[in-house]
Amino acid sequence: MSDCESLVSFDSAPRVRKKGIVYLSSIPKYMNVTKLRELLGQYGEIGRVFLQPASNPNLKKRPAKHFTEGWIEFERKKVAKMVAEILNGKRIDSRKSSKYFDSVWNLKYLPRFKWVHLNERLAYEKAVRKHRLRAEVSQVKREANHFSSNIVRSEKNKLYQQSNVNFNVQQRLPEEEFLQNKNCVPDMESRTDFLSKLFDS
Repeated sequence: MSDCESLVSFDSAPRVRKKGIVYLSSIPKYMNVTKLRELLGQYGEIGRVFLQPASNPNLKKRPAKHFTEGWIEFERKKVAKMVAEILNGKRIDSRKSSKYFDSVWNLKYLPRFKWVHLNERLAYEKAVRKHRLRAEVSQVKREANHFSSNIVRSEKNKLYQQSNVNFNVQQRLPEEEFLQNKNCVPDMESRTDFLSKLFDS
């Protein structure tokens, strides 16, 4: 193969398009991935989309899932930049009947940010939440064990005090019997009088 053929072959090789990622700092209520693709897909081809679900432990059942932030990957970096520039701060839907009429786009293009960076961040946050949950569970277990130990200690003290009371009562009974028996025995003066009378008679 000649140098010219090599050059033509190199030039004809398809170029890998650089993708661009746009960050959504806030997401209106009722917005989801499907609706997001519908609204932004008209500007260019969209790849991956991730929306961060809102975490609220007080609400066990939510009528509609809400998201706090999101990332959108456009297949072309130029399109991602353009979308962030022209839509940021603009009303999402200009129709008054739309549920997004009072909501505006909060978009920012992330230069040199790749999807792998997002995966790393999500993995780190997941590990932090897992570690925090494990620490909370350990703390609850320690408190439960401490409370249980206090109950056992209190029960033991109560039994010990009751046993001491019974022991003292049992120790006093012979003393009472002794006093009763002592009262039944005549004193020395009475015995002397009795003997003198007996021998004098």
